Amino acid sequence: MLILARAEMSKKFLSIVVFLLLLGSIIATQGCIILTPGTSAPAETTTPPESTNNTAELANPGWSFPADSSAPGAFLPDFQAAFNKVMPSVVVITTETVVYGKKTPLAAGSGVIIDAEEGYVVTNNHVVKDAQSIQVELYDSKTFSAQIVGTDALTDLAVLKINAPDLPRAVWGDSSLLLLSEWVLAVGNAGGGGISVTQGIVSRLDVAISVAGSTLRGLIQTTAPINPGNSGGPLINMAGEVIGITTVKVAEVGYEGMGYAISSSSAKPIIENLIRQGYITRPWLGVETTTVNSLIAAWYNLPASEGVLITGVVPGGPADRAGLMENDIIIRIEDTEIKSTNDLLDMLLDCQIGQQINITFIRGEDTQTNLVTLQESPPPWN
Repeated sequence: MLILARAEMSKKFLSIVVFLLLLGSIIATQGCIILTPGTSAPAETTTPPESTNNTAELANPGWSFPADSSAPGAFLPDFQAAFNKVMPSVVVITTETVVYGKKTPLAAGSGVIIDAEEGYVVTNNHVVKDAQSIQVELYDSKTFSAQIVGTDALTDLAVLKINAPDLPRAVWGDSSLLLLSEWVLAVGNAGGGGISVTQGIVSRLDVAISVAGSTLRGLIQTTAPINPGNSGGPLINMAGEVIGITTVKVAEVGYEGMGYAISSSSAKPIIENLIRQGYITRPWLGVETTTVNSLIAAWYNLPASEGVLITGVVPGGPADRAGLMENDIIIRIEDTEIKSTNDLLDMLLDCQIGQQINITFIRGEDTQTNLVTLQESPPPWN
């Protein structure tokens, strides 16, 4: 009986174990989904929410990249050939002034020979400004004294002359043919250590920037590094032609690769006029001026806080003939507001010699408008 009872219990125990195992298997199967590569999860029995994208509709199983002809990458241009073509015509310029009876170095810059027979050298005005003696060193280390033929502060250009035989000259190129991203080289006396060369590309064309209170126009912006001493040296294209005269760079924290050169197209007529007559003729108003701001207006008790204050009138000049006087404040030319001397200069540069313009100004408590006939600017030595 005992044996039978144990057997009965064993059968019941075995049945319970089998039942529990089957139940655990069912629960495990429903609660854990194992995916193997190439398989997918079984569909949910509930209706899925609407998708916010159209992945299924936009799928394109047969897509591949469009076929393109495979071409080798372009090689760098021949920098050495371009540099060698212009290098003999690039010169080192050093200037001196006299302080308390002693000669003192004033500046070191660069220049480029543009006429082999006449010995004309182009450089920047700021390189030779206030110089009392100028020395030009050629590529073969020969040094010659130079005389100033003419300078123009508004374009920062100057022409020098040296008397030397068999001079190499540069080829003057056409900057109007330049394209953005085109390779260029800046050649000059960088750091005062002799002629060196840097490379870059054309970043922008026909740029205008404000420098020392005036605006330089027709500039080429380049990534070619321009350093002190480069001023006045050539910017050349890959044909070795001068397409610019390096003049200035942006030297501020956060700015890199922003150097500027006066384009050869805008420099050419200036250089020609400097050689032909020693100065540049422009529309002339015949006044000395200063910019009015809130500080100046308060200090001198002026009736306006912006505009251009006339501080001097040339006797017999256009302004004098039109009735403008010292202490008048110019506030408008035609329909253009004038807030600074730079505004006034920009406006005059867009005019023609002999052109009549309406100038509106404040005199005391009155605002008046007079008609002025612009004349040709006189030589700077008059």
